[in-house]
Amino acid sequence: MEIAANAALVVVDVQKGFEEEEFWGPRNNPGADDNIASLIDVWQATGRPVVFVRHDSPKPRSPLRTGYEGNGFKEYVEERRGKGAGAELFVTKTVNSAFYGTPDLDAWFRAEGVTQFVVAGIQTNMCAETTARMGGNLGYDVLFALDATYTFDLAGPFGWRCEAAELARATAVSLHGGGFARVVTSEALRGAAA
Repeated sequence: MEIAANAALVVVDVQKGFEEEEFWGPRNNPGADDNIASLIDVWQATGRPVVFVRHDSPKPRSPLRTGYEGNGFKEYVEERRGKGAGAELFVTKTVNSAFYGTPDLDAWFRAEGVTQFVVAGIQTNMCAETTARMGGNLGYDVLFALDATYTFDLAGPFGWRCEAAELARATAVSLHGGGFARVVTSEALRGAAA
């Protein structure tokens, strides 16, 4: 796998509010936070750009709402911000895609000459997947670090319910099989980027 010298790492919504299990329910992939942290470390050490995305939920009961402690980044992310040798961008959004945030991610990528980016963060099948899909639609070479993401069990229509692991697998198949992104492991990314 080739990782461009200026490939960006997009860290999606790694916020304290996702620790509120009573709100979200059971999650998958307990190793995700360690993998996210390790990717940030490699990207910063190699001088590649890192984008930190925060979801500012407009929903009054959301653990990610503005003005609430859960809106802030998890400590391991917050302590890494501003520490890299490369460019860094902070994006806020109120919807699923980081490309509909402020400032404009697509415009920043184009100004920086970024054509390839890696997605990591929360939730696998929501904001991480939507950002990857939109990146693919916009013509970027998108790498999706599946084991550096996690999600939660979810209820849907017709009484259907999916466990977090099922949702993550469906995301991986849809993104990879649908040609939106290449789904890869954190270990492979760290090896290729180092």
